[in-house]
Amino acid sequence: MAPMTEGLSETIDESIAESEATAPEGARQYRARIVDYAIILKPRVMSLVVFVGLVGLLLAPGAIAPWTGAIAVACIAFGAGASGAINMWYDRDIDLIMGRTRDRPIPSGRMAPAHALIVGVALSTASIATMAVAVNLIAAGLLAVTVLYYVFIYTVWLKRRTPQNIVFGGVAGALPPVIGWAAVTGTVSLESLSLFAIIFLWTPPHSWALALFSNADYTRAGVPMLPVVAGERETKRQMLIYTALMIAATYMPVIVGLSGVVYGVAATVLGAGFVHHAVRVWRDKTDKAARPMFGYSIVYLFLIFVFLLVDRALPIVL
Repeated sequence: MAPMTEGLSETIDESIAESEATAPEGARQYRARIVDYAIILKPRVMSLVVFVGLVGLLLAPGAIAPWTGAIAVACIAFGAGASGAINMWYDRDIDLIMGRTRDRPIPSGRMAPAHALIVGVALSTASIATMAVAVNLIAAGLLAVTVLYYVFIYTVWLKRRTPQNIVFGGVAGALPPVIGWAAVTGTVSLESLSLFAIIFLWTPPHSWALALFSNADYTRAGVPMLPVVAGERETKRQMLIYTALMIAATYMPVIVGLSGVVYGVAATVLGAGFVHHAVRVWRDKTDKAARPMFGYSIVYLFLIFVFLLVDRALPIVL
């Protein structure tokens, strides 16, 4: 199958390239601008945020009208995108220094910084207001806290001042499933907080894996990530600690009655894989093992939340 998909991919790429070559200059510029506006919303981060928010909504007890649920998920998505846009506006100076970010629309000069700020403020305001009017005030309040925390507490205050920026900043990234839960129930419960805890404790080992193989970038930019300030050995030690805490947290949904055996078995297997990667990183005297751990961590969180849904759906299907 692989050669077939590779050939199909090449055909598609050639078709796109030919289309771009024959398209009018104005059309190419318009498409490029649309892509840049999508990039400042950090779509890869947004997709994971939307997914865990949707899972929180689907796991919540009670019922929500499909249209209302769709609005709630859209508000979570646009709130996350707004936070990303404001983050790119604020971090444009360090993004210009770091190799992995210098081609972003603002540091590359393809977009005026003010445009990103306007998009971020407009989307965040609209998403919070829409959540308040169309869903409920609790969900809207939590969305507002998420956006404000990410922008002011993490981006403006913590990121450039403390090596624990990822730990405390993880609050914003862990709130979407709580928002989804609140969209249905109008409350924050122990069950929703168990989902919060998983993401909150997942964030440090996930982010520090990235920081290990991007250490040179962060050093040049003067961002006090843990490997820059405390060194690689201490970073790897703390990754082990947070990995253990995270795996313990993955059993909280079982303990509070949110999920059952199927999820518990999946969490155990997936957790063993995470420990394997964390131990490899600890033993590795370079940063080579950090990259596969970073990739696995994304798949891990996605599958943890997938199996929360599977566990809930199985009794209905059977």
